[in-house]
Amino acid sequence: MPIDECIIAVFCCIETLMRGGLATRPLRQRGFAPRLTDSEVLTMEVVGELLGLDTDKQIWRYFRRHWLAWFPGLGVRSTFVRHAANLWAVKQVLHGQLAQNLGAYTSPIHIVDGFPMPLCHLARAKRGKLLRDVAAVGYCATKEKYYWGLHGHVVISRTGVITGFAATAANVDERVALFDVLDNLQGLLIGDKGYLSKALHDDLAQYQSIKLQTPLRVNMTETRDPRVVRQLVSTRRLVETVIGQLTERFHLQKIWARDLWHLTSRVGRKILAHTMGIFLNTMLGREPLQFDEIIVD
Repeated sequence: MPIDECIIAVFCCIETLMRGGLATRPLRQRGFAPRLTDSEVLTMEVVGELLGLDTDKQIWRYFRRHWLAWFPGLGVRSTFVRHAANLWAVKQVLHGQLAQNLGAYTSPIHIVDGFPMPLCHLARAKRGKLLRDVAAVGYCATKEKYYWGLHGHVVISRTGVITGFAATAANVDERVALFDVLDNLQGLLIGDKGYLSKALHDDLAQYQSIKLQTPLRVNMTETRDPRVVRQLVSTRRLVETVIGQLTERFHLQKIWARDLWHLTSRVGRKILAHTMGIFLNTMLGREPLQFDEIIVD
């Protein structure tokens, strides 16, 4: 999709979602309306993320240099950054609406997994000041090392649409954080061995009608059909693809926010952009998670 068509498509989608879900909730009770509308700010953020521009400065500079005629209300960078951060709750609402329109919440299968969100190397943790109240020491099994920061928890539908996301301190058990990302979901939930717990399995089945399936440890007896187990393992790989996109394309592991306000806004922007990418691919008849060349010059 050419960049100009992408900007128009994203803006129209955001405008439609805002009129549908936020029409009865005024975002401002007093004061003058901003020169740059909320839809324009959100469009710039989402398109910027799809282009690989993952910081406020990069997004502001790109649109200031190339698309000022389309966004004449774009002022100084500090105003843009503050405006974008103030829309943190709007981003969450729009993501929920878009995911619902894509049928993600009614999917019979969901997949859950976690990933590290380091803020700094462990050696710098004592003198680091970023998010001291919420960060902690955690262990990254993939890289086999400890780090200082947060831990992301993501749930996706069978098509890769994110239906739940939470960021906790790095030392929080994934099984504890699981209840924060399962709102309004039912059916089969596939996780890795980190979610292995009979008590968790029983609670999800009893209170939320969710059937949790995980691989077993080597010292446990497998009673399930081997073909079912292979299918579960194969299906679970989809969440690894989504996490790879979030960390590599959208740089979710490198959010240098100094407070929860900006952190929440920037995480919400990346989640919304990922879901918008799936929406654009669906509209174009492409594979939902095929983000390469989603925007062409």
